[in-house]
Amino acid sequence: MSSNEDAVYAKVSWRLVPFLFLCYVAAYLDRVNVGFAKLQMQADLQFSDTVYGIGAGIFFIGYFLFEVPSNLLMSKTGARIWIARIMITWGLISSALMLADDATTFYALRFLLGVAEAGFFPGVILYLTYWYPARRRARIIALFMSAVAVAGIVGGPLSGWIMKRFAGQSGLAGWQWLFLLEGVPSVLIGVWTLFYLDDDIRSAKWLAEDEKQVLERGIRAEAQGKAAMSLRQVFGSGKVWLLALVYFCFVMGLYGVSFWLPQLIKNTGVKDVFDVGLLTAIPYTVAALTMVLVARHSDRSGERRWHAAWSALAGCAGLVVSTIYADNTVVAMAALSVGTAGILSTLPLFWSLPTALLTGTAAAAGIAMINSIGNLAGFASPYLVGAIKDATHSTATGMYMLAASLLLGGLLVVCGVKRGAS
Repeated sequence: MSSNEDAVYAKVSWRLVPFLFLCYVAAYLDRVNVGFAKLQMQADLQFSDTVYGIGAGIFFIGYFLFEVPSNLLMSKTGARIWIARIMITWGLISSALMLADDATTFYALRFLLGVAEAGFFPGVILYLTYWYPARRRARIIALFMSAVAVAGIVGGPLSGWIMKRFAGQSGLAGWQWLFLLEGVPSVLIGVWTLFYLDDDIRSAKWLAEDEKQVLERGIRAEAQGKAAMSLRQVFGSGKVWLLALVYFCFVMGLYGVSFWLPQLIKNTGVKDVFDVGLLTAIPYTVAALTMVLVARHSDRSGERRWHAAWSALAGCAGLVVSTIYADNTVVAMAALSVGTAGILSTLPLFWSLPTALLTGTAAAAGIAMINSIGNLAGFASPYLVGAIKDATHSTATGMYMLAASLLLGGLLVVCGVKRGAS
């Protein structure tokens, strides 16, 4: 591996990763800020935990229905226009959530938010395969996906501050200001995308011709080692369905934490909404560091499956311990930090598996299919936890369910995914 090749990939990373990272921070914040809004919105609109869980999760029904078509359209229209379209529409709809005044409106806007955002995440994962071969991809995906953690680090204190500072201003509740103000950056970044992003290596004016050739050689060499698959074969592939199931298990844990972390922290005895926001930054800070370090180690060793399995086990253990010590803020926060770090570390490791197996149009469809099916857990997870909490008046059983899902995902990735995909 030449130093020149490393320098070219470093140049690409500095150009693409910070921008895509910023996009995902905005996207993820708009997706999960409903978890903070719940702390005020639920009482104002008289929502039960089940209603909240349905509203939080119905986002993923729209996401599921439109994700594969969205990714296929991106492969035809180009990443620049399609990612810009996604960001502008989801920012507008996210801000419109301030208008929710009953369960029906809440459900409708959350569903439309899922429709608008469908295709963003698998689109970016597909886009990265245009630039990076598999051996470099886990660390890049980890850097991109650390936006989830950073959204928690920044979003927690920011959301808590907005809800406390702006409550009652101009006749709007704090949660209404939260939706309004956090939707605006997505629209602005979407406009920026039109001027900044390139569709592929060939269209990148900031690369010299010899640099483009270095990148294209890497992509061609990898494509030669992949078996071509038709769309029909992708949808009928047991391998793809297994990966979708593994991802479903991991996402159950992810959105259990994303949508319920503020409530779990509040349950330990922390009452002030701003303090809750500050404390949510701790698990996400630990996760941001951990997921990049674990992915870097995985890239260096070339091993994926056991890295993902051990991360899932850490996520499982963290959720269990935090539930057992739910009334002890210090112990619960430490356990939630381990759990969040484990859960988030599974994700970039997981996405190095399907991107190493699929290419071309099959990659666009396969990645979107895996992501859309896996993200149905984004509906199941908050809904089931909310329904269980309404039935038992406790989040404990729901957290144990999420822990079991992570354990199952870890076992499946070790026992079911072929060693050749490692």
